[in-house]
Order: sequence, then structure tokens, then C-alpha cells
Amino acid sequence: MIANIVKPGNNTYGVLKYLFEQGRSNEHTDQHIVASWDDFIPDPGPWDSPGHKQRLGQVAKALDLRVRQAGDKAPEGHVWHCSLRAAPEDRILTDAEWATVARRMVHATGIAPEDDPDGCRWVAVRHADDHIHIVATKVRGDLRPPRNWNDYHRAMTELTRVEKDFGLTQVPRGPEAAAGSPAAKRPTRAEQEKAKRLGHHKTAREQLRDTVRTALSHAKDLDEFFNLLADAGLQVETRTLPSGDLGGYKVALPDDGTPIWFSGSSLATDLSLPQIRQRLAAAEAQPTAASSARQHRSSPWHVATAAAERIPHHLDHTNDSAAQAHLTAFSEALYVLPAHAPVHLKAELHRAAVAFEHTAHTRARADHQHARALRGALKAMRYQPADHTGLAMLLDAAILVVLAAQRRRALGHHDRQVAAARQTLIHLQTAYDQLAPTSLAVLARRRPSDGTVRRYARTLHEVLPSHSGQILTEAAWPALTAALATAEAAGHNPATVLQQAAQQRSLSDAKSASEVLVWRIQRLGDRHAPGPGARAAQARSPRIPHLLSTAQASAATPPTSTPPPSHTHRTR
Repeated sequence: MIANIVKPGNNTYGVLKYLFEQGRSNEHTDQHIVASWDDFIPDPGPWDSPGHKQRLGQVAKALDLRVRQAGDKAPEGHVWHCSLRAAPEDRILTDAEWATVARRMVHATGIAPEDDPDGCRWVAVRHADDHIHIVATKVRGDLRPPRNWNDYHRAMTELTRVEKDFGLTQVPRGPEAAAGSPAAKRPTRAEQEKAKRLGHHKTAREQLRDTVRTALSHAKDLDEFFNLLADAGLQVETRTLPSGDLGGYKVALPDDGTPIWFSGSSLATDLSLPQIRQRLAAAEAQPTAASSARQHRSSPWHVATAAAERIPHHLDHTNDSAAQAHLTAFSEALYVLPAHAPVHLKAELHRAAVAFEHTAHTRARADHQHARALRGALKAMRYQPADHTGLAMLLDAAILVVLAAQRRRALGHHDRQVAAARQTLIHLQTAYDQLAPTSLAVLARRRPSDGTVRRYARTLHEVLPSHSGQILTEAAWPALTAALATAEAAGHNPATVLQQAAQQRSLSDAKSASEVLVWRIQRLGDRHAPGPGARAAQARSPRIPHLLSTAQASAATPPTSTPPPSHTHRTR
């Protein structure tokens, strides 16, 4: 729940008239008083009801009584006006509940303390399901002004208690709000009304922000960034400084009339030109010759998956600037996915990207160099569309990243960011559950011969004795044998890739351990196969996870931290 205390005014009747009229877009419905200083105050009722104006005047006159009695001693700006709005996801409160909230608010702010007969006069008006307005006149019964200094802070403190008492969404305030402020700027009321008139689901600001984020995820430099914006149909203008350097940019939607322009910083704080330059500079940094050669051979989807799988480890073991870099790059990755997904998954993945913004963005300064590998893969994805397997593999890793981000935010007591992570998980898991069966079925069609399958079953018993019984009965076992056969054909030892895949995360909390292993082995099989000497050494090594050789352990991707059990955890 949020409160908005407006600048004090002097027109009591004017404020009441606004509250009881139909609204600019007929949004006010069933206007009525839910509470007041006097239970016998007449309710003006809806604006078109008989006798409405007379009753409205009576309420205004009653509220202003002490103001007239105080005369010159009445404070300038005697009208106190506060609106209280519940969160969109909250249940609809009853009139009695709103009345209780209103009384608690005038008590907490000093307008009308409980059991104080001289408290200020006030009314609480409801004209929509999700909010009320409190109007008071700031003259007490003893004709003195109320002690309502610091009223906004006191209102916020009381709303925190109200949210807990009524079981409502707990909005972060104070240090948590500063740490968890999303980068996205909210659309104004005028923007929302225009979108509604035009029949659009999003405001212009929201449409532009989504398009700019997607372009940024794919762009390698500023020129390509602006070209991608133009290719997406946006109008783009840049501002040049007297020195000749680029000073800023702005975008607008195609419009038959006068275009409405938005600068990058007005869309979101992290979309300003300086912020974009920093992120593109990190992506442009040249990798080492060895890593460049590895990435050249690997699918960008495999590289992105490998980078994503390392993010939980970074979130648990790095400082704020490095962690923020990984979260920001991962947020960009989520905006890339809808462009490569089947049509029926695009909306779900886009909702995941939007939800994750509230989890990812903080005021911590990001050292973008830390996320260079993931960003490089995102740029390459533009030229190599994913098949279902590549997308499912990355979604599998993405779910683990969000779980790790949720854990990190929970440790900081950032409840709103935790809730946003929970919503992201719902969307990602829904998309994965729709995509994975198709990908696994395609892999299963490449199942090897029965003799090879029996050999892989024996290997599984040796390498993963505690999980083999479950895996052999799972629906994804045929796909797992196909993944092992592909890796073996590329020169990998099946036991080794099984060991490495199992080490990357615990299998105990996965509903389908075979699915987890399929995606890991798909990526590990894409790596350069070991030479004959290394394979001979692997063959001589015991095929038991806790006896892995040092060389094998170092070749494996650093294991991610195991997320704690949660009702939002993997449903596979």
C-alpha cells in the first residue's frame, strides 16, 4: 500500500467535488464516505444522484467550521489531502477495512489522534476498489493547528503495520526501497489513459522501454544499437555536443500526429546513454585468444548457458558490483529470449523479463566486465537462432539463476525483489514446461542401440549409484542416452561427462534428474574432446564421483550453490 500526501490547499469544496465527480475518464464509481470524524455526516453519494450538490456543500461546510471560527489564526493551506492505494495484487478491501485504515492513518499522522475530542475534522472517500482519499481541515477543536509534522514518514511507518495486520503486499520502504528501486520509470496517469483510449495493453513508455532493452541485448556498439532501434520501427534522434561527441538520444513510437519523445533516462535509469556506453564497452572488450577460439567453436546458446550456470556461484561469493553486473547481463538475456522462442511462448518469456527487472536492478554500481562472457554470447545469438534444445537448455539454467537471485535478495530482506523473483520463476517454469517435452522427444528419436543403452545403464550405476534407479525409470532416460551417445561420438568419455554434469549441481532437489543431466551433457559434449592421452588417463581413473582426478575436477565447470528447498523450486 502506498500513500500520497499532496501539497496543502485552501479549497475544501473543490477537493470534495473532484472526489465525488465521475473522473476524467469516468473512472470514479460508487463514490461514498467510508469513515469520518462524525458518523452522522451526510454522504453526498454519486455525482448524478438527486440532492448531491446540496449534501456535498453540507460536508464542505462542516469540515470548514473550525477554519471559519479560527479566522486569521487558521493556517495557510488548511486542507490536508492524503490518498491510500493498495497494490494491484492485493485483495479488495471492504468498506469497514478501509475505514479502519483511514482511522489508523489520521491517528498516526497527528491529524486526529484516537480518543482526542479536539482532533481535526476529516472524511475518507472511496470511489474505486483499490484506494481511498482522506480529506481533513487542519484546525483542531481548540482552534490550534494539529501536530502533524513529518506526516509522510509517520504515514509510511503506519502503512507497514497495516500491510502486516491485513495480510497485504509489503512494500519496501527506507533502506530496502533505496536498494530495491527498479530501474524502470512508471508511466504517468496521462500515458495510461492514452493507451486505454487507443486500446493498447501497454503505454508508449513501456513499449519503448521493451524495444530499447531488446535492441541493447543484441547490439555490439552504439551504431548497431541505433540501427536496431530504427529497424524495430522507432523514431530515433540523437543529440550532439558542441565538441562533436554524442550527448544523448531519444525515441518515439511511429505516430500520425506529433511524436512524443522519451529520452533513454526517462524510460529507465539504466537506459541512459552513459549507462548503455558502459555495458557496450564491456561487451566490446576483446577476450583472450584461447577463450575466443573456444567461443568460435561453441554454439552461443551453449556459451550463454555455461555463463548462466556460473551466475549462482558468483551471486553467493562475489561483491555487490560484480553480482550486479551478472544480474544486469542476465536481465538482458531474458529480453533476448522472446525473439528466439516459439510464438506461443513469447508472451510468457516477456513477462519473465519484465518481472525480473525488479529483482535485478539496485543502486549498486555494476562492474560490467564481470559479465563479458554472457554478453558476448547474447550478441552472437542474433546470428544463430536456437532450436528447441538450445532454448530449453538456457531456460533450465535461467531458473537456477533466478532461484539464486531470490536467495540473495531474501538475505538482504528485500521482500519486493523476492516477490518479483517468485513471479519470474512462475513465468520461466511455465515456458520450460511447455518447451521441454518437445525438445526431449526430438533427442529421444536419436536413441542409440539397445546394447549401447545397456552399457550406459551400467555406467550410470557406477557413477551415480544413488540416483540411477530413479533416472532409469524417468521419461527423459531415452533422451539422456541420446545425449551421451552424441558426446561419446565427439570423443568424450560417457562416465566423465556424467560425473561432470552431476557435479555442477545437486540432483536431490530435481523432480527429473535425467532432464537436468540431458542439458548439462548437451553443453559439455559441445566442448573440445580430450586427446587420446587424456582419454587413456580417464579410462584408468576410478569411475566414482568422490574419486575424480584433479585434472577432471579442474576441467569441470565450477559447481553452483545448491538452492534451498522452496515451493517455487523446480517442478520437473
